[in-house]
Amino acid sequence: MKTRIHSIDIARGLIMIIMTLDHTRDFLHIPGPSPVNMQTTTVILFFTRWITHFCAPTFVFLSGVSAFLAGQRRTRGELSLFLVKRGFWLILSDMLIISLLFTFDPGYHVIVLEVLWAIGFGMILLAALIRLPLRAIAAIGILILFGHNLLDNVSIPQDTFLGGLATVFLTAAGSIIPLGGGRIVAELYAVLPWAAPMFLGYAFGSLYKADYNSDSRKRILLVSGISLTLLFVALRLINHYGNPVPWSVQRNAAHTFLSFLNTTKQPPSLLYFCMTLGPLLIFLSFAERWQNRITEICRVYGNVPYFYFIVHLCLLRAINVFLVVIQGIPIKFTGFPLVWQAENFGYPLWAVYLFWLLIVTLLYFPCKWYGTYKKTHNNWWLSYL
Repeated sequence: MKTRIHSIDIARGLIMIIMTLDHTRDFLHIPGPSPVNMQTTTVILFFTRWITHFCAPTFVFLSGVSAFLAGQRRTRGELSLFLVKRGFWLILSDMLIISLLFTFDPGYHVIVLEVLWAIGFGMILLAALIRLPLRAIAAIGILILFGHNLLDNVSIPQDTFLGGLATVFLTAAGSIIPLGGGRIVAELYAVLPWAAPMFLGYAFGSLYKADYNSDSRKRILLVSGISLTLLFVALRLINHYGNPVPWSVQRNAAHTFLSFLNTTKQPPSLLYFCMTLGPLLIFLSFAERWQNRITEICRVYGNVPYFYFIVHLCLLRAINVFLVVIQGIPIKFTGFPLVWQAENFGYPLWAVYLFWLLIVTLLYFPCKWYGTYKKTHNNWWLSYL
């Protein structure tokens, strides 16, 4: 029987539940302006989107932790090979499975590179660094995390080779890469900024070694989390570094506060990571003590992250198409949408919340079954699913 770490599965499961809310909004909400557009958003719509900012950093950071733990039962060479193979599998999953589910276009005119791409490429980069001392990997992660915003004001021509590399590795703010034949790649997650939490997660993974003192681990997590959170507040108040878009006074106090919280995700800024990873580390420091019905539910989803990620998107797309068909709305494609929506389709936000709860509930028992299967079987392919 395989063992898992209680607090990590709780955190990952909770984040996956929250992630489902964002995807439900993508697939079923009435189309409109960005939820983080200060001129048009409402408080509830903003927080519906903002709370999901915690998802990608958590996935990437905990993937780094898991990589370290996987290395405890492998040689460095074996771990490096595993990370490369798993990384390429995740990138391929984004290109073939997630792109199809998002765009609903079997012709693959748009190939979307999102969070699985970021995790996969981060694993490949980590595989290249795996023989370095742990502190060196952590130092590289810190250097990227705290320093990449120094390039915010550096202009590199996009039509040059250097500009292309900068786009893929550093900016990727909705970068469009033409492939020819009417096909494009939409890269939304810049490689290097997203590799930083992967490297740091790998370093923090050492805190979860079997012989590590639990009180020391909780203290390090708590102090690190509080430090990052306070750094976010301090730098955001200074309003000069760490986020390419400064906050500003809005039409009322509530929207001014929203502007303060509205950090940049694509590409992810230093303040975006401080705002999300800080609370995550604090959460992990306390979650080891929690044992109740809610944490057990979260663990069910946290046990099977890849399985849940793929299946919940399949279920959402199936519900989306079913609702479109029964409403008699034509299924047709216009342009190159990253997330396909039928024209004149969509539900108000309160209905999105109900659909969200339905999706999470429907997947509870399939996830519980698959989690048990993974714990009691040692098939090689289970490491990839």
